[in-house]
Amino acid sequence: MRESLNPTWDLEVLFPGGSQSPQLEAFLAQLEADIAALRPKVAEAKVPANLAEGRAWAGLVETVQEVTRRLRQAGAFVSCLNAQNVKDTRAKQLGARVSQISAAFSSVLNLLDDQLLKMDDDVFAAVLQEPNMEPIAYPLQERRTRAKDKLSPEMESLAGDLGVDGYHGWGDLYNIIVGRITIPVERDGQTTNLSVGQAFNRMSDGDRAVRQQVFVNWEKAWQGEAEVIGAALNHLAGYRINLYKTRGWDSVLQEPLEMNRMTEETLNVMWDVITANKHHLVAFMDRKAKLLGLDGLAWYDTDAPLSSEVTKVTYDEAADFIVDQFRVFSPRMADFAQMAFAKRWIEAEDRPGKRPGGFCTSFPVSGESRIFMTFGGTAGNVATLAHELGHAFHGHVMRDLPQLARNYAMNVAETASTFAEMLVSDAALKAAQTKEERLAMLNDKLRHSVGLLMNIHARFLFETRFYAERKKGLVSVDRLNELMLTAQKEAFCGALTEYHPTFWASKLHFYATGQPFYNFPYTFGFLFSSGVYARALAEGPGFEQKYADLLRDTGRMRVEDLAARHMGVDLKKPEFWQSAIDLTLADISEFLKLTE
Repeated sequence: MRESLNPTWDLEVLFPGGSQSPQLEAFLAQLEADIAALRPKVAEAKVPANLAEGRAWAGLVETVQEVTRRLRQAGAFVSCLNAQNVKDTRAKQLGARVSQISAAFSSVLNLLDDQLLKMDDDVFAAVLQEPNMEPIAYPLQERRTRAKDKLSPEMESLAGDLGVDGYHGWGDLYNIIVGRITIPVERDGQTTNLSVGQAFNRMSDGDRAVRQQVFVNWEKAWQGEAEVIGAALNHLAGYRINLYKTRGWDSVLQEPLEMNRMTEETLNVMWDVITANKHHLVAFMDRKAKLLGLDGLAWYDTDAPLSSEVTKVTYDEAADFIVDQFRVFSPRMADFAQMAFAKRWIEAEDRPGKRPGGFCTSFPVSGESRIFMTFGGTAGNVATLAHELGHAFHGHVMRDLPQLARNYAMNVAETASTFAEMLVSDAALKAAQTKEERLAMLNDKLRHSVGLLMNIHARFLFETRFYAERKKGLVSVDRLNELMLTAQKEAFCGALTEYHPTFWASKLHFYATGQPFYNFPYTFGFLFSSGVYARALAEGPGFEQKYADLLRDTGRMRVEDLAARHMGVDLKKPEFWQSAIDLTLADISEFLKLTE
């Protein structure tokens, strides 16, 4: 029998000493010096007029890739420090420093983009055919195209520099506020002050009285900080709106769509198909409410188990189950996950002081990943763990590609994670011994579908309407609550008895400065992955290599092209999206049949 797994991650092998690490200090100092030395080299470089000059210029691109890898390494480490302890003031200072380094590097990239833009088409085409440039042809072409829509290098650099203390500063302020919030929960006559992450896990407690108590105190806590958080949201949006206006961009969706390498037509078709199928989700929620003895589900019931007798699993049990189920589809995935557990790439301990949520971040210099979450032993936690391991596997299969070819968009980033989650949840469903167990598993899958197809739609509706109003001026806290309430009622088809008006304040994703409109890519990823998963079920073990090939291409083509090449489908047509949703509809059908 093996030793129990350690649920805390090992950051010491990366930079010993955490936020006080001398090695990290030296790494950052060298990075700053190298970027400072690189800037004049790029600024003074001639725009290549022929292939010979293009070959010399390509050396700058190689240097840029190498600096990008190191900057990602530093940024990933600092994000881990801030997540594991929201009260680590030194980690916050390091985060600000990495933002400044990133801004300095962005100004170098702006100069490089300007040279890409000015290069003669024939020379550019010839440079891309060079052996060291051909693997990064797509990202270079993409940078050239995007540069046409931006301001001059000087103006873009200024915007980046001002954004450190303006734009990103508001995101940092939000993290500070979250770090100081506690949610009081009383049980057996004792009151415990929980962190936001811990309290969120209690929202899926088997006891409705606990869920209700946590939700009431949760709403109260966010409402208490709403004025400051509302200011942060308004100013984040104001920064984006003004930058977009200066660039001549009319739509606030232009940047997120381009970052996700997809068209607005694809996005609209996806939402249309989802909306057309929501009545099936409502039928599930209505049946679930009856099973819980309720007239309807409240917000805090959507993630509720069907029984107060919730089966808890240990971290070790979860790890074993995930590895076993990965192995059924892909020995490569299973071996990778086993290594991640053994090498302590995962921070899962349930303790105070951690930030809420979960994420996976990659360390390109080390060729490693780290996963962050708070594991409380629920089925949802097991799904989250599998989800984040899917992200890590995605990075693993791309590890030998050039850095620029590894920059996949957020929407396809969700492909591998959701795929991994589906493998595990379906396996759990098949392993169910009784009708009650099977229903519990179906409920867990379907509450996740409700989140991705309804909750996230509410976020998208809210954010779209908020930006429209923000263009006219600051939006008050009361109005933010109204906008959120309206969006939730529409997205959930009025099916809930109680909503969460301060959700705009409690959801970290609205304050993520690295990704505007952070929410819709999750829904895209869920459905796109469902389509990939359906193909895997149809083709069996022979799909393993095709799956890896698809993942490897996520950083070097647009999503419509990715789907056409690897699955032969058109994302601008409703048929693909309907086929993806059909997997969820089958689960709903079985749930309703078992509970007749």
